[in-house]
Amino acid sequence: MLFDSTLRRDLARTFGATLVVILTIVLTMMLIRTLGLAAGGVVAPQDVVLLLGYIALGHLPTILNLSLFVAVVATLGRMYRDSEMTIWFASGVGLVRFVRPVLRMAWPVLLVIATLALFVWPWGNRNSVELRERYAQRSDLSRVAPGQFQASSDGTRVFFIERDSADGRTGRNVFILTQDGKRESVTSARSGRVETQGEDRFLVLERGQRNEQDVETGEKTLARFENYSVLIGEKAVHGVEDLPPSARTSVDLLLVPTPKNLAELVWRMGLVLAGANLLLLGIGLSATNPRRATNWNLVLALLAFVVYLNLINLSQAWVAGGRLDMGTALALVHGSAFLIGLALLWWRSHAATFSLRRRQVA
Repeated sequence: MLFDSTLRRDLARTFGATLVVILTIVLTMMLIRTLGLAAGGVVAPQDVVLLLGYIALGHLPTILNLSLFVAVVATLGRMYRDSEMTIWFASGVGLVRFVRPVLRMAWPVLLVIATLALFVWPWGNRNSVELRERYAQRSDLSRVAPGQFQASSDGTRVFFIERDSADGRTGRNVFILTQDGKRESVTSARSGRVETQGEDRFLVLERGQRNEQDVETGEKTLARFENYSVLIGEKAVHGVEDLPPSARTSVDLLLVPTPKNLAELVWRMGLVLAGANLLLLGIGLSATNPRRATNWNLVLALLAFVVYLNLINLSQAWVAGGRLDMGTALALVHGSAFLIGLALLWWRSHAATFSLRRRQVA
């Protein structure tokens, strides 16, 4: 029908424009945050673009939900302001009739949201954790740039290397300042190399000296050495074993139903259910008075989206804390939102019919 095709085309056009705008804003904010992480030494500079992609995939379900919601409210709101809705109501097309074309346009997006939330989200988080762990567990010697002082990962040592190798495992003219609270030592050596012993890594220094001072008593000792091993303070790089719930697959969360795992699953399923409920809420919240040149309905819709998203996060915290089980949390938040959407849709539909009949009688 002309009604269905026209409405779906307008919704798709508005959804595409909204998605581009929101995605641009969010990506810009994420890029600034990711560059800050790289500047702070949390991630490697060469992994910024890759980490940005993983973070964007994680936020994409929320962005798609918001874009769908705004598209429905904006498109139907424009039809109210242009008196198109009045014409459709006078033709016998009720507000409930708008549900079918809206769902027909939105179901591919809802399918993408479900795929992203249930499968892509943990995959991206797992890769992000691996990137951060790999960078955090790399050798302290590889953190040092030639000619610059650099603190170790635990903050107890300061390194200086005049010149190091390309692989970051050997260096020349090494200087190490160590502070452990009670003692302070200065170690210098002509060369050093990194060796792995079990899961620990040691910096093996050659031909140097160590000047140690007791902070409490002021006693000083000087020792010369041909070989001296210093624990770098981190384990060898290995695969991430203890993954957080956000980095575990949905199947693993179901197989290990701990409160934190179920809370993560509640959040993922909540994004999928929220997409469908927001469509109903958007149809009901789009009603506006054509005589008022304002967009208060859009402001109210955005406020409702923020409240809904916070309720999803709150339900996740309830399940993680053991206050509610998974089924109760999903039914309480999303079942209530579904009933509110139906009630709002029924009220708007009957209000429009009553207003039209009153005009015909007058």
